[in-house]
Amino acid sequence: MAVVTAPPPSVSLMHRLKNPKAAVTIFVIAWLPLMLYVMGGSALMAAIEDLTGFRPNADYILLPAIPAVLLLYVICISAFRESAIAIIGATLVFFWFFIAVTAPYLPLLDPNKPIAPFVPPFTAKNDVFFILGTDFKGRDMLSRTLWGCQRVLVWGVSATFVAYIVGTAFGLIAGYISGWWDEIISFLGNVILSFPVMVLFIVILNYLGASGFNIVIAVTFASAPAIMRIVRGLALDVKTRDYVFAAQTRGESALWIMVVELLPNVRGPIIVDACLRLGYTTVAITTLTFLGLGLQPPDPDWGLMIKESAKTAMLFKFSYMLLIPALSVSSLILGFNLMADGLREMSMRD
Repeated sequence: MAVVTAPPPSVSLMHRLKNPKAAVTIFVIAWLPLMLYVMGGSALMAAIEDLTGFRPNADYILLPAIPAVLLLYVICISAFRESAIAIIGATLVFFWFFIAVTAPYLPLLDPNKPIAPFVPPFTAKNDVFFILGTDFKGRDMLSRTLWGCQRVLVWGVSATFVAYIVGTAFGLIAGYISGWWDEIISFLGNVILSFPVMVLFIVILNYLGASGFNIVIAVTFASAPAIMRIVRGLALDVKTRDYVFAAQTRGESALWIMVVELLPNVRGPIIVDACLRLGYTTVAITTLTFLGLGLQPPDPDWGLMIKESAKTAMLFKFSYMLLIPALSVSSLILGFNLMADGLREMSMRD
């Protein structure tokens, strides 16, 4: 008698896209072009021109990122459907993410071109209608606000990512290997944590100089010890589990156990903390730019817009120059915080 086997259950496309490897791949496709565009788009195009004699438009770098951002947003909404708070947070974050990758293709005025100074919102001047008005130099506020999200997102996320690489590596070493490694790493971390974070930022940037790359160094130096302590505590708990003992019995190396056994099992709390820390980093970068130690002109940036309009906005009728970038950065920080709250809420249900 022939045995009829049932066909394997079909797996939906969304379920496949929610796989961590697929989601990470889509994020890289969305993030890498934006990072290249902001950090060195002009230099990359110049290098291509030197090699080929043809200089392509730097805006083309962002083309693959546009559908990737939309797809990543759909994946997040599907994954966060159990938490309305997480969905609202993801919507705020992905709104600015989408604006960042589509800014060159939007019908915007040149963000650095003076047109007519002190034009209030929803007013026409010189045959141009300004939805958000202009600043004291006559530059369009709408254009500068939308373009300004690029540098805040790229440098904020990049700095947080590097800080997590360093902090996670030292946290795993301190938690798993323990011994004198733990004593040295914990002591150095406690020394750094004894200083106020903003003081560390100011000291480091005063010494290294104000630039995006130096912000990454400053954030890594100031944030990695706190991340290390979180990962260390998680590693101390997880390393007593049976699957870790099984890996040790098989003769696996310490590096293999930390990367393959420990790290995947502590990623939940790390992701939640990362969302919160992204908000902290955004605040820090905006504050440093306001103090003149962060991202530098002429390219638009929210912190720079707040700094430039601080005195002018003391007059109520010109307060929109400060409120618009302030509300923009607040909405991005709120998005990160709501995502963290939603993820924590979902993790407590599991």
